[in-house]
Amino acid sequence: MRASRLLSVLLLLQNRGRMTAEELATELEVSVRTVYRDVEALSAAGVPVYADRGRTGGYQLVDGYRTRLTGLTEEEAQSLSLAGLPGAASELGLGTVLAAAQLKLHASMPAELRAGASRISERFYLDVPGWHRGIESLPRLSELADAVWHARRVKVRYERWGQRKVDRVLDPLGLILKAGNWYLAARCDGSDRTYRVSRIEELEDLGETFERPSDFDLARYWQEWSEQFEKRMYSRVAVVRLNEFARILVPFYLGAVGARALRETDAEPDEDGWLTMELPVEPGEPAVGELLRFGGNLEVLAPPELRERLAEEIGKMGARYG
Repeated sequence: MRASRLLSVLLLLQNRGRMTAEELATELEVSVRTVYRDVEALSAAGVPVYADRGRTGGYQLVDGYRTRLTGLTEEEAQSLSLAGLPGAASELGLGTVLAAAQLKLHASMPAELRAGASRISERFYLDVPGWHRGIESLPRLSELADAVWHARRVKVRYERWGQRKVDRVLDPLGLILKAGNWYLAARCDGSDRTYRVSRIEELEDLGETFERPSDFDLARYWQEWSEQFEKRMYSRVAVVRLNEFARILVPFYLGAVGARALRETDAEPDEDGWLTMELPVEPGEPAVGELLRFGGNLEVLAPPELRERLAEEIGKMGARYG
């Protein structure tokens, strides 16, 4: 562990030039005192590192010194696939591994390529979660990631919709991060299923491995599952009239499903600018809340029971505010 940290100190100084003890401590997530000891160990090992005193001082390497100890470990190389998702890498327990891999990668580049790579990170940033929400913080996530990676069978206690708790024995096949939420693809009783990680309350490693199916493709599985999930979620169709402003709001309120329905509509707006179309909605009460968000910019024409339910709710609101 210390050898890896000493190499990280060396690569940080090689890549960034002068750094203070406080900056090194922050990067490595250690104390300043630990940095002092590490720098002393590097110096004793013959690495030409020296310190400038004063307010603008810090540690740096003698000009022209470069280490060749930049080979990636297997774990570091694998972590590079998460290079654009530092938050997700940290959640999976790979934050420090990813940082070390990136340092080694930068150190191995010629100066001109290293400068270009730095410019990319300075100018582009990927923020995965939607507005007003963050990536879920999940205490079991790193354990699940380890089980996925090493093909280890686990037993979980899972809270299904409606707060019903069930015990399941799973062969975990992959983890998916979708809009800030983590999902587990796993084989259970011979079929592939999806579990929301935040609903896993208990997890036990059963101490046995399983044979990962050779034909399982995580990306294809998730795409197919997502399409089926959308169909189940938006299994009802409402005939609605929307003005121009409501049509702008459809992608924000109903997501990709609503945007696709709007895009595939053949009808044209009438002379007042209102468009009649079929709009997928959730069954039951969720549809009422979804459609009320549009206010007076949308009118439901059918089915009659949904129109009546909206009229009832609007009447209650009118009476309350009247």
